[in-house]
Amino acid sequence: TRCVRFGQEVAGIMELGMSHRGEHAEIETFVGQSVDSELSGNMIDICPVGALTSKPFRYSARTWELGRRKSISPHDATGANLVVQVKNNKVLRVVPLENEDVNECWISDRDRFSYEALDSQDRLTAPMLKQGGEWKTVDWQTALEYVANGLQAVKSQYGAEFIGTLASPHSTTEELYLAAALMRGLGSQNIDARLRASDFHHNNTARWLGTAIASLGTLQRALVIGSNVRKDQPLLALRLRHAVRHGAKLHAINDVAFDWAMPVTTQMVAESANWVQALADVAAAVAQLTGATAPVAGNANNPQAQAIAKSLHSGDRKAVLLGNAAAHHAKASSLLALANWIGAQTGATVGYLGEAANTVGAQVVGAVPSHGGQNAAQMARGGLKAALLLHTEPHADMAYGAAAVQALEKAEMVVTLSAFKTNRAFSDVLLPIAPFTETAGTFINTEGRAQSFHGVVKPLGETRPAWKVLRVLGSMLKV
Repeated sequence: TRCVRFGQEVAGIMELGMSHRGEHAEIETFVGQSVDSELSGNMIDICPVGALTSKPFRYSARTWELGRRKSISPHDATGANLVVQVKNNKVLRVVPLENEDVNECWISDRDRFSYEALDSQDRLTAPMLKQGGEWKTVDWQTALEYVANGLQAVKSQYGAEFIGTLASPHSTTEELYLAAALMRGLGSQNIDARLRASDFHHNNTARWLGTAIASLGTLQRALVIGSNVRKDQPLLALRLRHAVRHGAKLHAINDVAFDWAMPVTTQMVAESANWVQALADVAAAVAQLTGATAPVAGNANNPQAQAIAKSLHSGDRKAVLLGNAAAHHAKASSLLALANWIGAQTGATVGYLGEAANTVGAQVVGAVPSHGGQNAAQMARGGLKAALLLHTEPHADMAYGAAAVQALEKAEMVVTLSAFKTNRAFSDVLLPIAPFTETAGTFINTEGRAQSFHGVVKPLGETRPAWKVLRVLGSMLKV
């Protein structure tokens, strides 16, 4: 009954059970229920008899025919270690690689099953130019010359400050470094990987966890602000669940009472616009306990705030953790300032759970604007004459996606570097770049751990690693 116990003891959701008795016993789902947790695929790995199998992989290959290659997950800030299993230059299965400091022996379902998109019909396999409103397939030399000439023309006519790059925080560290170097070589400071951010006042603050991932499992007290942690960071949720099972007190401030699949001592449910006030109430309650002066006015008599404050004031190992919604909040800097004050008064570490595979890496290599450069929100509001989109789909990836699409439609040149046929409505050039399975690179996870990986299969068609494309483009522009 390993699969049953996994749901009960690890995932926190008992999705399978055993019916009947003795030789008639069967493992099955509950009546009217399905297996749909964010970690359900791990039951395949721990099934001792092979009764549970991966539907996408089933009957596609014999296990001994597969090559096994190590990689790192690009899907969230945990940086789960993976074994990618390959046959005939095609990814057929993804399973966990044990690393006790990062993902233990588990991976999320998105890490396990997302490889199906690698052979999608939407893959971009050759450079394309839009000519007369029609997309034409061209060779790399033609495409790169077109891009280089276009960037030079915009720089000459308008100035380098009208050129910018919107880079996904899921890009590798090498890609982000070269994109930043390309922009600054052209004389532009307009590059940003904080696509979903709304508040940029804490530009120089590192958005990292503030502690080791493994230490989350040993916390005694935790306050999580603005996160559906099960969906945002499934493997970090496992660590928190382990801590709660061993007596930790977990508290949360969210706009919805999420199903945490673990006991939550206090859930403050407030509209996101009121999160600053909710955290100010907690700060006021902490100030009442410590005798300090609260940084802002708050209601120290709020019962939930008092419960959170008393909990954080006790215990030895504690943390205040800001989730994705807090990082993207319109008053993210105020939330961070209050969290830092509460942490200082209670002895709790303060950090971000992390948004993307390389949010920390983007900060490390300077993929943020400097010296008056435009941030992602400013670029989205218009003003750019030429834009490079690195692994970015503005309508889906940005806080101001609709505005960004409108602005890009008015630009003179938009270059999309992507593994997929996307952004065709407003792009002038599509350059096929490799996904994580077809390139080498480094991700820096939320605890600041740099993890390098190599491509596990050859690039599809005329696809090239983004770092090579950016390097060649830089050489053509002589920057």
